[in-house]
Amino acid sequence: MQARTLMVQGTTSDAGKSALVTGLCRYYKRRGERVAPFKPQNMALNSAVTLDGGEIGRAQAVQAKACGLEPHTDMNPVLLKPNSDKTAQVIMQGKVHKNLGAKAYHTYKTQAMPVVLDSFKRLQQHYQRIIVEGAGSPAEINLRQGDIANMGFAEAVNCPVILVADIDRGGVFAHLVGTLELLSKTEQQRVLGFVINRFRGDIDILQPGIDWLEQRTGKPVFGVLPYLHDLYLESEDSVAVEQATSQSGAFNIVVPRLPRMSNHTDFDVLRLNAEVNIQFCRQPKQSNPADLMILPGSKSVRDDLAWLKENGWEETILRHLRYGGKLIGLCGGYQMLGTEIHDPHGIEGAAGSSQGLGLLNIQTTLLAEKQLKQVSGILLLNDAVVQGYEIHSGVSTGDALLNPVIKMKSGENEGAMSNDQQVLGSYVHGIFDSPNAGKALLHWAGAKKIQAVDFNQLCEEGIDLMADTIDQYLNMPLLEQEMLLFPKQKKDSL
Repeated sequence: MQARTLMVQGTTSDAGKSALVTGLCRYYKRRGERVAPFKPQNMALNSAVTLDGGEIGRAQAVQAKACGLEPHTDMNPVLLKPNSDKTAQVIMQGKVHKNLGAKAYHTYKTQAMPVVLDSFKRLQQHYQRIIVEGAGSPAEINLRQGDIANMGFAEAVNCPVILVADIDRGGVFAHLVGTLELLSKTEQQRVLGFVINRFRGDIDILQPGIDWLEQRTGKPVFGVLPYLHDLYLESEDSVAVEQATSQSGAFNIVVPRLPRMSNHTDFDVLRLNAEVNIQFCRQPKQSNPADLMILPGSKSVRDDLAWLKENGWEETILRHLRYGGKLIGLCGGYQMLGTEIHDPHGIEGAAGSSQGLGLLNIQTTLLAEKQLKQVSGILLLNDAVVQGYEIHSGVSTGDALLNPVIKMKSGENEGAMSNDQQVLGSYVHGIFDSPNAGKALLHWAGAKKIQAVDFNQLCEEGIDLMADTIDQYLNMPLLEQEMLLFPKQKKDSL
């Protein structure tokens, strides 16, 4: 018996697709179903490493957690990681495939669809239910031809769809009606109904609009989800950083907002700590004086290093260190701390070498084969457990590695510390997430009164809150009924 499948599509980016899929995954898991998430095509610089040594979008890893599963590459078979505004690294079933420009990839989608269907078919064989997340909007007319991310996929596997729209942005009825109108007749028929997301206010005032929408479209509104002020779910794109606001706190962390910053979820646990004030800044003059500066990961390290220097950050960092401040580099930021970065094969751009900041005695060479692995070890600052993942193309060598930061469970040393103990670098994403490790790093950086934050518990609470909200505010019996009435999958749909 094939898994029952439901696809969640949005009227816009950040309409709430990822959160809704996450909540639905936990909702069905609570009812004892074997459920799995799926996203045919994702575009994100925040990614996760799977147990099988592959790379998928961060949201699908969170959704896997909601299902009680370890993330797998079949949950997100196509991942696009932008190198620039016009090119992206194409990752298929967890492995780097090639770099393509936007126009070239648009043509290439016909070759990607069989990969997508291959992964989906495997999930169907192992699970009772699959909750699928679309990408962007199905009404992006210029992307309709060869679509694998939204209705193109839904039609290929003959699955029903619900549309979610964010009322907090305004124009929710225009978004829903306009999206539906721009779909073909067959696509319109597979839309079961709507979900309105992030509502604030009196539902009675909204009800006339809901009545009009249902009469206008002939489709039900399954529910109106409230704006959840306390909801935390890991983000996979730049929206979370753009929306992040500095919290009041005595300990100030400054993060240069690199143009190609990746895996910014490294900072989520810091943003969630009430005793920390964290600022993401384009220009040094935009920041308050820092107690700690952190150089984040980057999809294009040499380009972002050049940007860092051009915008005055090198001088700011050196002044910060002269006054006794601490500096951490994570992944690409770690590579920037070294003396040189070599890209002989043009992995991230034009082939060549760049001079680093010279704060750690290491050199990094970018290689075609990515380092992709989940890791665990002991933080040598206080013997706290560290769990995270590595995802990078560079291999670093040099004397600074003789003063490591982490002792891995595998027995290897990881990371580097400067002789004056002011500069620390590591390839491990999630190094702050384990409560005692995060607390120890902040103490090393000079924070006197910092409480440990249990990041895993916060993640679980966010998933449960989303599932509770769905249970309370969505008419799930009606949704199940509409799914049962939807035409059975065609025998030749796969």
